Formats: sequence, C-alpha cells, structure tokens
Amino acid sequence: MQARSPPQPVFAEVCIYSALVSRKLSKPRPKQGARLASLRRHAGLTQGELARAVGETQQNIAFWEQSEKPPRSDVLPKLAAVFRVRIEDILGSHDLDTVERRRPGPAGRLQKVLEQAQKLPRRQQDLVAQFVSTLLEQNRKAS
Repeated sequence: MQARSPPQPVFAEVCIYSALVSRKLSKPRPKQGARLASLRRHAGLTQGELARAVGETQQNIAFWEQSEKPPRSDVLPKLAAVFRVRIEDILGSHDLDTVERRRPGPAGRLQKVLEQAQKLPRRQQDLVAQFVSTLLEQNRKAS
C-alpha cells in the first residue's frame, strides 16, 4: 500500500490567477465618478499617483471614481490643481472635451534653468539633479 501525500494547498494558484485577471466593474460608472476617472486618465496618472499628489489614499480615489459622491470639499482644490482645471469643471455636467485646461503662469527662473538643463547630456543632467537634491536635503535638515 502506497502512502498518500497530503493535499497541496491551492491558495498560491488562486492568488496568481487573481493577480492576472483584470477587474471589471459590474455596473457602469456614475457620471461623477466617470468624470473624475476621465480627468485622471487624461492627466496620465494612476489612482495611486493621484492619491499621492493630493494627499489621499488610493482607496478614496477608487471610491470617488466608482460612486456618484464627489470628493470632499477640502480635496477638490487639490484635484483642480493637479488636473489644471477649475473646481466647477470637476463637478460640472458639461462635456469634458470642452473643459478649458488652465495654462501655468509664466515660467519662473528656476523652471527656465531646469528646462535648459534638460538639453544637457545625461551625465551633466545627473550632476544637476544631484546638486539640486543635495541642496534641497540640506535645506530640509536646516528647517
């Protein structure tokens, strides 16, 4: 008589399967959630990146994208700044194609210098980045 081996757990297989299968919404997004998701995708951000940019959790961003409830009033100005639109454009009912994106103001001195630095060879760009990072770190420690 052969000894039977104990049954192998299938938990690992289920986890791998779950990770490979993309999640689909079972019902269509409400207009408010669809609007927020569209703005986020147009900005080229993931939910996690948007969450970090506005100081929220990814779960909150996902909730707002899947519900009819708008984001909290303290988050709306942050979202508007990230998307470069007005708060009314986030909450409004007009077509997103007609939303006029705000252009940033005139380029400051630092922005102009960094734009010039982007044209340098990669090694010199790395030196500029290292210098700026060091300066920022020293300033952070001093304050």
